[in-house]
Amino acid sequence: MFDQVAPRYDLTNDVLSLGNDRLWRVAVRRVIAPRPGERILDLAAGTGASSVALARSGAQVVAADFSPGMIAEGERRYGGIHSLSFVEADATDLPFGDDEFDAVTMSFGLRNVHGPKKALAELLRVTRPGGRIVICEFSHPPSPLFGSLYRFYNGRVLPAVARVISSNAEAYEYLNESIADWPDQPALAAWLREAGWVDVAYRNLSLGIVALHRGRKAPRARG
Repeated sequence: MFDQVAPRYDLTNDVLSLGNDRLWRVAVRRVIAPRPGERILDLAAGTGASSVALARSGAQVVAADFSPGMIAEGERRYGGIHSLSFVEADATDLPFGDDEFDAVTMSFGLRNVHGPKKALAELLRVTRPGGRIVICEFSHPPSPLFGSLYRFYNGRVLPAVARVISSNAEAYEYLNESIADWPDQPALAAWLREAGWVDVAYRNLSLGIVALHRGRKAPRARG
């Protein structure tokens, strides 16, 4: 499914989110606060749109995705950026060693993983002690009124627009279903703590359409 939508994936997301996806990427980058020389894993990176801004900070960024089509499209667009590499990877069985990354991030991908709790544990494994995680994911608006409007948009407007601009409209019907079935903000924060992350917190973006979760891996005990 993701292979099929790769060529127009970023354009479709931009239209369907009414441009908010760009603001969400900026928010993610600011929370990660990448520094030159750091090694960062951007998991479920898609075509690498979110990875590019991280790489331009001077960090060494690995854009990983389960979809070969997304990876191929990302390499076609951004293969010339020396600090950015693309890797095909399964979020529940990452092809990296322990403690490899200073920061790990995943935007709008955890919801698509079969075994999201296992993915959070894998991200912990590959993060160095003291390193940080940032998860940006669709969530549930806390306002009942706005939540009703949002559900109407997802159920009626989004599928109609996707049929016009997307190369695979059915993929966006799945998007709506996966958002509806996804746990709310406190539940996802609890999953992070269960996986072993500490100092877990979140904040809502766009009135709770999206939530930005963060945490860190506990430093090694001295002694």
